[in-house]
Amino acid sequence: MIVVELVMFPIVDRDDRQGTSQNLAYRISGIVYFVAFCLLILAAVAAYSRQAHKAGRFGVVGLIGALVGTMFLGGDLWFETFYVTYLADIAPQILDADPSGLIVIGAVSSYLLFAIGWALFGLASLRAGVFPKAICIAIVVGGLLGFNALLPPWGIGLGLAMVWLGVWMIRTPAEVVS
Repeated sequence: MIVVELVMFPIVDRDDRQGTSQNLAYRISGIVYFVAFCLLILAAVAAYSRQAHKAGRFGVVGLIGALVGTMFLGGDLWFETFYVTYLADIAPQILDADPSGLIVIGAVSSYLLFAIGWALFGLASLRAGVFPKAICIAIVVGGLLGFNALLPPWGIGLGLAMVWLGVWMIRTPAEVVS
């Protein structure tokens, strides 16, 4: 997520949707970013499994929130990566239209569910007390900043928090639960 955001940052031009969508680096970055979102789902499950014994119901709610939010925003990302780039090639004038109706409802709900889901996951992790507090707070902040995660640089915060958590999980032996 972090590298893709840094690559996409100078490419994304909110005033030139067609030009952005036809940029080869943008297209490749979109595919890599979509794969990163798939990995983010796996990371959420792995992190939850590490703390499940202490996370309780709130931990389940946080996990479900993070998964559903990532699925929603991942769907938006799939659309932007594969279909919008297709439209840029065959009907570029469509990209000049302002979105309306269901597409706006879908987009806003995706952004909200992603941000709220990851904030809940971070709060549930903080409450469970298995991961360091600083990492949990970073997940909350990264999740909230992730409201605009598909627009660079807003996904970097959660990306850094999850890398930090991953490194911590690799270096720290899991508690033995009996």
